[in-house]
Amino acid sequence: MADTKQEKLVEILKGLRKVSDIQSSAVVSRDGLIIAADISKDVDEETFAAMSAAMQGAAETAVTELGCGKLNEITIDAEKGKLVSIGAGELAILVCLAKRSVNLGLMRLELNKAAKLIEHLLG
Repeated sequence: MADTKQEKLVEILKGLRKVSDIQSSAVVSRDGLIIAADISKDVDEETFAAMSAAMQGAAETAVTELGCGKLNEITIDAEKGKLVSIGAGELAILVCLAKRSVNLGLMRLELNKAAKLIEHLLG
């Protein structure tokens, strides 16, 4: 059983692996620092965090400026995988990297559940 906040966050991220095609996930501060991670060895944690936060910030600014309301998620569909990022409260974002074959509906469902838990933990 996880005792510290950090251990609880990592436990949540590891739980995302039940969506079989999720390869890496992280809780990232909005300024681009890793808070907790379950990242495969071939992904650089710091780059993953910094680029995810920059992407989230730019997308949030864009939707606000365009009058589209609040950003729900960012989904990037690339040649070798998918990257999904969602807010996890005022302090953090949840970012996942998955294989192209991932079931996006199931992934979104699990990410939303995890984001709510993370938001609650980080208060």
